[in-house]
Amino acid sequence: MQDHIIELKNITKSYTEDTTAVENISLSIQRGEFVTLLGPSGCGKTTILRMIGGFETPTQGQILLDGKDISTLPPNERPVNTVFQKYALFPYLNIYDNVAFGLKLKKLPREVIHEKVRHALEVVDLEGFEKRRIHTLSGGQQQRIAIARAIVNEPEILLLDEPLGALDYKMRKEMQMELKQMHEELGITFLMVTHDQEEALTMSDKVVVMSNGHIQQIGTPEQIYDEPRNAFVADFIGESNIYNGVVTGERKAAFLGMEFDCVDVFPTGSRIQAVIRPEDVVIQENEAGKLTGTVLSSVFKGTFHEIAIAHDKDEIYAQYHKDIPAGTKVGITILPDSIHLMAFNERANHFEGIMDSDMRIRLVDGSVTMDPLKIFPDAVLRDGSLYDKKGEVLETDGMKVQFYFDPKLAQLSDEPDAGLFQGHITSLIYMGDHYSYVVHSKNDVAYFVYDEYLWNIGDFVSIVVPEEAMRASVVQK
Repeated sequence: MQDHIIELKNITKSYTEDTTAVENISLSIQRGEFVTLLGPSGCGKTTILRMIGGFETPTQGQILLDGKDISTLPPNERPVNTVFQKYALFPYLNIYDNVAFGLKLKKLPREVIHEKVRHALEVVDLEGFEKRRIHTLSGGQQQRIAIARAIVNEPEILLLDEPLGALDYKMRKEMQMELKQMHEELGITFLMVTHDQEEALTMSDKVVVMSNGHIQQIGTPEQIYDEPRNAFVADFIGESNIYNGVVTGERKAAFLGMEFDCVDVFPTGSRIQAVIRPEDVVIQENEAGKLTGTVLSSVFKGTFHEIAIAHDKDEIYAQYHKDIPAGTKVGITILPDSIHLMAFNERANHFEGIMDSDMRIRLVDGSVTMDPLKIFPDAVLRDGSLYDKKGEVLETDGMKVQFYFDPKLAQLSDEPDAGLFQGHITSLIYMGDHYSYVVHSKNDVAYFVYDEYLWNIGDFVSIVVPEEAMRASVVQK
């Protein structure tokens, strides 16, 4: 039986009727784990941290600590301490008094406070700094003092809200290892929030990848990197080549215009997305590879060159140990165990709607008009009315239908009234020869669109859907 110290059960946090930060989240954290909530800004990770810390109250659901519901318990009654990105140290107090502040509020004996402060400073390797002032410390030292002030209270859970965000790159690298070592020494539960993939992969026992208020995947760092569940995770965690394809046989899939041997098993005919990490793309002489291409660019990244290669209409990104001039013809080999197949989201752009008497399909974000004979292929349209095979009028009002549009045939526009649906771009992923966008409407409906042009996260766009991209079928009469 697993020893869960924290359990989130169907947690939702809404700030207004139109603003939901976290929706129906369930998560279990084992005692002593180092868990990281990872995702882009606005995904809901800090909201979860604040709810566990007691600074926010869930709109729905339960937060359990050792099986007890603490959802409405105030912060000071929870065995939890938080280290914020802005360390909130008291500039007018020396190091000792900063660390001892919480203990003095509890009115513990002086000798007990002294011993606890001494031990906390020893853990963060700052013993002897007791009389120093905050302004004399480096960013890394201030961060360690903030951690000492949190752990001196001996919490069961330490919450870390972007704790390394204010540090430079070299200091962040050093503090990653120090935090990991502190976790091992203290043996308490760490829950960290970050948008930095390297931090999450380096420090965590378990990573929780989030997007738009939902959990996308939970797993070890190795599982998240090597076996992403969907295109968002594959794109967000490190660099990836992602291509749409189809399974052609047992451990075989076609993408990039060719058939490849794979290790993942899917039913033949399944639509899939293939993920290949740039470090797994093997560059060879022009005629030696399974694929051929032309180098578009070579960018030095410190320990390798990032090589962009054009193969027909697709682009392939690879890592190589030296520069390859643009225009060079190269061969490319991708080994079977370097290809990770993911199930295609077959539910994307499928929406339930209701037909009215004018044969319009009413959806959450508005009405769609399309040729009724595409919905009722066996019917006859005469004088503005539909007739079935028996010659009787079809009453469409109230019929439930399934509506779909093909993301490949839709387009994005910056003219608000140009399309059927409107919303903000919340995700974009490059898919070799196009961008895959997710657009969320004000009603939180997600639309998927493939577009060759680059838009930005947060852009407000209209989705133009030509009628040839639409399909609809009756699900209930």
